[in-house]
Amino acid sequence: MREFLLGFIKIHLLHHAAREKIYGKEFHAELNRHGYSMSFGTIYPVFHRLEKNGYLRSEKIKVKGKIRKYYTITEKGRRVLKHTRQKTEELFDELNE
Repeated sequence: MREFLLGFIKIHLLHHAAREKIYGKEFHAELNRHGYSMSFGTIYPVFHRLEKNGYLRSEKIKVKGKIRKYYTITEKGRRVLKHTRQKTEELFDELNE
């Protein structure tokens, strides 16, 4: 199950990073809101891999005396998100025939 959910989580993460800067704790709460139960030990490596592969970029911002790492989508990430949206729509239509 985890393997399949990670694909959805990556797409979800890119979607939110395209809308605004996001950080791990905030995104963890967003996943919980949608019923995903993922540990930080699972989520943070996803952020790091997406950044390493050029889909996200990060910047460190000081918030209330603490350094928080915010992520935004890159142009490469936008292309992948657009492509996965098309494929998701196709799959959704097929699953609901």
